[in-house]
Amino acid sequence: MSTSEQRRPLGELLVRAGLITPDQLRIALIEQQKRNVPLGKLLVRLGFVSEATLRDALGETLGIRSVSLSHTIIDPEALQLMSRDMARRYRLLPLSFDAGRRRLTLAIYDANDIVALDKVRAHLADDIELDVVLAGESEIVRAIDQHYGHTLSIDGILNEIETGEIDYRSLAMSMDEYSQPVVRLVDALLNDAVKREASDIHFEPEASYLRIRYRIDGLLRQIRVLHKSYWMAMAVRLKVMAGLNIAETRAPQDGRISLYISGREVDFRVSAQPTIHGENLVLRVLDREKGIVPLDALGFNDAQLEQLSLMIARPEGIILVTGPTGSGKTTTLYSVLNHINAEGINIMTLEDPVEYPMTQIRQTSVGDAVKLDFASGVRAMMRQDPDVILVGEIRDRDTADMAFRAAMTGHQVYTTLHTNSALGVIPRLLDIGILPDIMAGNIIGVLAQRLIRRLCAECKRARPAEPHEAQLFGWREDRPPPMVYEPIGCEHCDFLGYRGRLAIVELLRMDADLDELVARRATPRELRNAARAKGFRSLAEDGLKRVLDGITSLAEVARVVDLTDRMALAGTERFG
Repeated sequence: MSTSEQRRPLGELLVRAGLITPDQLRIALIEQQKRNVPLGKLLVRLGFVSEATLRDALGETLGIRSVSLSHTIIDPEALQLMSRDMARRYRLLPLSFDAGRRRLTLAIYDANDIVALDKVRAHLADDIELDVVLAGESEIVRAIDQHYGHTLSIDGILNEIETGEIDYRSLAMSMDEYSQPVVRLVDALLNDAVKREASDIHFEPEASYLRIRYRIDGLLRQIRVLHKSYWMAMAVRLKVMAGLNIAETRAPQDGRISLYISGREVDFRVSAQPTIHGENLVLRVLDREKGIVPLDALGFNDAQLEQLSLMIARPEGIILVTGPTGSGKTTTLYSVLNHINAEGINIMTLEDPVEYPMTQIRQTSVGDAVKLDFASGVRAMMRQDPDVILVGEIRDRDTADMAFRAAMTGHQVYTTLHTNSALGVIPRLLDIGILPDIMAGNIIGVLAQRLIRRLCAECKRARPAEPHEAQLFGWREDRPPPMVYEPIGCEHCDFLGYRGRLAIVELLRMDADLDELVARRATPRELRNAARAKGFRSLAEDGLKRVLDGITSLAEVARVVDLTDRMALAGTERFG
């Protein structure tokens, strides 16, 4: 919305948007003169607009985010910063508190209430920054009663469950039944997982207990073990939130949950799978704030970024990103699309499913539900005048044929393929049925990647490499052994020794020489030797370079990449 539109009165904006009629506005203005009540509140009382519609319109007018509190998980830490009386008096609700950035997200129904905001700032510590969002007044009042009236900590809720009974009927019928501790327990676990930056949440029923695990930095970590009697109610709550059939427990189901947590929108992709001990639920955490990162923040070094930039600059052809599930392929592709996204080009995607919505990009979900597959999707997309096309994954010959056809007709195509290395793309495409003559000249390049954990900068410790470790770096006995780092563990990294992840990659940028080798079906050894002559570096080499740089440990690289072949190469290769 333009600045001139933001200055227009609320009533006029609602009329222009078609949300109310001019007659309704006149009636509300007459009532406003009689009662001296804000126009927005009058429009809701008269039934001309809903509170949610007014909230969103106000947010757009003022340039402030609006949130639905019925789809928001409240952070107990934030509630402790403000008393219930203060929240009620000024009609506001603390939603989340980021202790690291010292930022409190606050829901308020009247963003122009300077008095209320000044009182809040005077009440809080001087170093706490306010992030204000809009919510409906009745939503705030209801949420204050719900959240200040009940415990929201996981341990407190578990204690409440152990001393009370669970009403399964009200749990299934209502999404806002905060009198039910299981509702708050599920919300608390989702909030906890997002705060710990988990990528997946596993609810795993066993014979006599329920195991809850988070995947953090690529590894599963057990968080809680609960009595199995809790699981039926928790599963019902999660399935209601995800829009799944709560009566169906013998067939797999998929759903999605969208919530406002820790001051941002977070989606959860829900998968229910029947097992011998009950339904197993796995939630993939799709945090939009962390899902799309700048290209230079992916962890690539300068040489890799330069190679990738040269690949992106080529206007037509296909770029493939390879690696196993969970290797960060989607994150890399989104970062590239975000980097090239501009008004002058039309970017279109086919995904299964769309994980992170992006502005100015036409995104389409494929799957059985919409009766659209990748091959037919690309065929239809070609009539939409695209410049750049993202095909989520090449799974069969039809999809591969359409992707290469798009690349040959002047489009830049991005896609993924499941192979173990960049050079493994060529035999994989041959196996699918793509002819070498088609591949030659149409593949811009291949990026293979894995994700490894970063050593915690606060507690990592350096040591000389042992002789058998030093051989991996091409060490000679007449030189001092290289220094490597190992994890220790501290409060900063939750005593794991690692915090965060980065990608190790191998980039294969195709040129005329490599295209000629592909066209005449050269052996993998010939392709590798030609690529190495042009500076190609393998995943193992990139990982070992990160070890020498003190970014990760040798054990972490060995966990992700096969280093057994490095012993045979010791003494013939050096790392700078």
